[in-house]
Amino acid sequence: MSPTLRFVLCGSVDDGKSTLLGRILQDTRQVFADEMERVAEDSRRYGTRGDAADLALLVDGLLDEREQGITIDVAYRAFETPRRRFIVADAPGHEQYTCNMATGASTAHLAVVMTDARKGILPQTARHTRIVAMLGVRHIVLAVNKMDLVDWDRDRFESIAAQYRAEVAGIGVTKVQAIPVSALTGDNLTRRGSASTWYDGPTLLEHLETVDAERPADRQPFRMPVQYVNRPNPDFRGYCGRVAAGTVSPGDQVLVSPAGTPAEVESIVVWGGERQQAARGDSVTLTLQPQVDVSRGDVIVAAGEPLEVADQFQARIVWMGDEPLTVGRPYRMKLHTQELGATVTRIRHRVGVSDGAELAAANLERNDLGVINLATTRPVPFAPFDESRALGGFILIDRATNATAGAGTITFPLMRAANLSWQAFDIDRAVRAQMKRQQARCLWLTGLSASGKSTVANLLERRLVTGGRHTYLLDGDNLRHGLNRDLGFTEADRVENIRRVAEVARLMVDAGLIVIASFISPFRSEREFARSLFEPGDFMEIFVDASVEVCARRDPKGLYARALNGEIRNFTGLSSPYERPENPDVHLDTEKLSPEQCVKLVIQQMEEVE
Repeated sequence: MSPTLRFVLCGSVDDGKSTLLGRILQDTRQVFADEMERVAEDSRRYGTRGDAADLALLVDGLLDEREQGITIDVAYRAFETPRRRFIVADAPGHEQYTCNMATGASTAHLAVVMTDARKGILPQTARHTRIVAMLGVRHIVLAVNKMDLVDWDRDRFESIAAQYRAEVAGIGVTKVQAIPVSALTGDNLTRRGSASTWYDGPTLLEHLETVDAERPADRQPFRMPVQYVNRPNPDFRGYCGRVAAGTVSPGDQVLVSPAGTPAEVESIVVWGGERQQAARGDSVTLTLQPQVDVSRGDVIVAAGEPLEVADQFQARIVWMGDEPLTVGRPYRMKLHTQELGATVTRIRHRVGVSDGAELAAANLERNDLGVINLATTRPVPFAPFDESRALGGFILIDRATNATAGAGTITFPLMRAANLSWQAFDIDRAVRAQMKRQQARCLWLTGLSASGKSTVANLLERRLVTGGRHTYLLDGDNLRHGLNRDLGFTEADRVENIRRVAEVARLMVDAGLIVIASFISPFRSEREFARSLFEPGDFMEIFVDASVEVCARRDPKGLYARALNGEIRNFTGLSSPYERPENPDVHLDTEKLSPEQCVKLVIQQMEEVE
């Protein structure tokens, strides 16, 4: 039997994807009698074919899907024939559920892209094709459905097939097999149709049973990302993971990336005993000799085939977040078994859905495809996605909501980590702080305009300097006269503003200073990014709290009045959001506390952690 084939079924809404899959399951005798009884009952309530069974309901499992007659979630089904086993992902067609479709495509070897013979190639057809190609699918079946509704018109079929092949040229698809089908009648799915005698190609099932969808990346040398370090007792240390490529046997020489530490595979441990070899897809535990330092996220590789290590990449991405992708905003990145911080440093272009045109873009909206530059907070071992799905595919996670914001694929490194390194000096931050007889740290004041940040910051610095401390105050308005004078007040500019300030504050703390940073800094993710630059205990988030109404009454600069009159756009608290700190280190309610009381609370907190 051929290896299991994973394929995704996709296309625009109402192209008949669920009906096609239901028909295949029924015709290959994969449906139990009680399932058909349920489908018959549901067909009378939700179906579109009168008293006849609506086979789409075999896979449209959600209540909303049944009531609306659409696919929302990805429905997975496994079935097999005497020649092959299949795992199919039935993906939603609506544009707002494109992210679900990308999930289904992420593990597929092949895509069945459906289109309605009456409508031809639609924008969503093109979008799905570009996404599956971006996610490494190189074999596509173009299933031109509902041919019975165009009287099996050969010219119509060939015109659609020719248009589709022209549109996918140049996006990495190596094989397109076009098949005229009718999901309703089953023609050319599992059996040949009598009305299409002009078609001499395979049926859909024949093609799926025989296609070789193995990717060149499946033939790479040994690689295994470490998922877990197993220490059940002091005498055993094993490294657990799934083999991403190649094979490994006891006695093989390996390297631990990114450190490049050499070792030898001592044994391969699985449930119930040991094995003499492990191959791609196997989940195993390796023991090494000698016992070297290995952590989750490291990759064990063949000694003669080391992995690249980098911290800057060019990547393709499909954006899934409700909020736009913004340059400079920090995200969490999952790359194989690594989880680390990442920032999009540049949007190179947005990809036109229909023609693949490179379009200028300041940000990416939900369901957009684009090419970006990406920087990670530390060097990571990787492989370009075209070489290895497991080591080159990643997701970005929104720091505030923990939702998946984007799915991407690494194309190549922009700067190899070996080219840059931290230069060590004899005089470090600890020495500089000791000379000043203080603990260097960053005091980050956040709050609405007119909440009292500048007043508290100014008084706080005076109090600290009077006590012999060495300080520097970074103020938002002051920095916009120089370092950040090129930035406006769009969301992207606000993100970049805070990124620059945080980097400057880090350098000043490294100089041994107590840095007071007074900025609205409206977004939690940017404040978390600032915190991430500092050692634990060196960053204090101080929430200077006052309601919008109170701030508008104070309004020392007249900004609220101008914003309410429409003279200022994107004004925080009115036309632009402010995300309140959830767990600040210090909470200053300036509606109830005087500036002197606020400063006293801050200094008390500083003394408690010194």
